Amino acid sequence: MFKKIFKFLAKCLLWFIISTVGVVVLYKWMPVPITPLMVIRYFEKDSPKLLKHDWEPIENISKNLQLAVICSEDQIFLSHNGFDLKAIEKAYENNKKGKRIKGGSTISQQTAKNVFLWPERSWLRKGLETYFTFLIELVWSKERIMEVYLNSIEMGNGVYGAEAAAQYWFKKPASKLSKLEASAIAAILPNPRKYKANPVTNYIASRKSWIIKQMNFYGPLNYKTEDE
Repeated sequence: MFKKIFKFLAKCLLWFIISTVGVVVLYKWMPVPITPLMVIRYFEKDSPKLLKHDWEPIENISKNLQLAVICSEDQIFLSHNGFDLKAIEKAYENNKKGKRIKGGSTISQQTAKNVFLWPERSWLRKGLETYFTFLIELVWSKERIMEVYLNSIEMGNGVYGAEAAAQYWFKKPASKLSKLEASAIAAILPNPRKYKANPVTNYIASRKSWIIKQMNFYGPLNYKTEDE
């Protein structure tokens, strides 16, 4: 009896690994058509029933936006292996002081969560997020992670990805976003259904200003140098 259960569990684990690795390898080249979050948001009770999502290759996404999200969300994105250990340690210490689970997620972790998983906060999802983060860091380049990230994340209520966000907030393609516009979009990412990139509140304006200062300090974005 125990042998049968063990064999069944072993087969399930094997097929899970094969299928998940297969999807990650497939998405190394193929655009991500839809994510679990998009589906969940669409069917929520108070959903506006919008799903604006237009995939664009990274060459068609302004370097200003790429740099803005790095400066806003994960400044060591190009050098870490998927995890910011200092941020994780800080988040752990903060969580010990209260019941609320606080973040510390890198862009790689956010990409893994958005593309493969659901938004609920739980230890199961966090464990799977760690697994998928490891996989995409192993299989994809940093530039590909950024490409998938900027094409998949929520950037407004029913708005997903850089192209849809650029058109929705500024009536222009993602390739034409200025530094100010890119920083405005990056500024709302902590809660894109609550905040607006245009027009901005005083809070978002202050975040924009901080992000632009970080962008000026960070300098030009170069994936190849960091990946080599």
